[in-house]
Amino acid sequence: MRIDVLTLFPAMFDGPMTESMLWKARDRGLLDLRLHDIRDFTTDKHRTADDIPYGGGGGMIMKPEPVVSAVETALSDAPPNTPVILMTPQGRVFSHQIAKELAGCERLVFVCGRYEGLDERVRQLVITDEISIGDYVLTGGELPAMVIIDAVVRHIPGVLGACWAADEDSHAEGILEGPHYTRPTVFRGLEVPAVLQQGDHGKIQRWRREQGLRRTWQNRPDLLLRARLTDEEKYLLAQFADDQAAGQTRAL
Repeated sequence: MRIDVLTLFPAMFDGPMTESMLWKARDRGLLDLRLHDIRDFTTDKHRTADDIPYGGGGGMIMKPEPVVSAVETALSDAPPNTPVILMTPQGRVFSHQIAKELAGCERLVFVCGRYEGLDERVRQLVITDEISIGDYVLTGGELPAMVIIDAVVRHIPGVLGACWAADEDSHAEGILEGPHYTRPTVFRGLEVPAVLQQGDHGKIQRWRREQGLRRTWQNRPDLLLRARLTDEEKYLLAQFADDQAAGQTRAL
């Protein structure tokens, strides 16, 4: 996969995009990440990429000419319908499913906004999608782009150690992952659950699923509305609810 990132601050990507899994993906030739400085597409000696807004107001607005030119350059040898994604709190909220959707693309282009935003004509001329990583505002689109790239690259075959690993992450099926343990068996009086020490993989899988359901019920019950649950799992959720109600009754 090739990913082009258009930004005023390409150096921000030096650390996160050159370490750990992303470094491995690039080293194995699975990810071709190209950073483009939007200022390289300006035409004045001061490399001006922003200007005051029409109509007044605070802040500065990114100029359309360099951004559109940068996008068009990135797309010059791209397949038709390559997504051009603007990082913005106004976009659709990013999710595991969107990560899988984007991972199926041959090319992606990310546009990182700054200041008060981009000239609206950039949206009209070259943007095909807008994505937010949450209901809050950051100082620019660089960090959201890094988050999305990390999540997308995990789905490229060969990046993770096991081909199924990304599909067992939290949120993959609407169920959070349960607890994980490693050695030592006992740490500060807390012992690894016996079921994980006995080697019965069937029981371990059932235990992990039950713990994932319990954690989802406790921390993110909204996810259960879209989870694919068996009758047995629905029964477990009913038990969790009964146990919670019983605990509240005892507390009274």
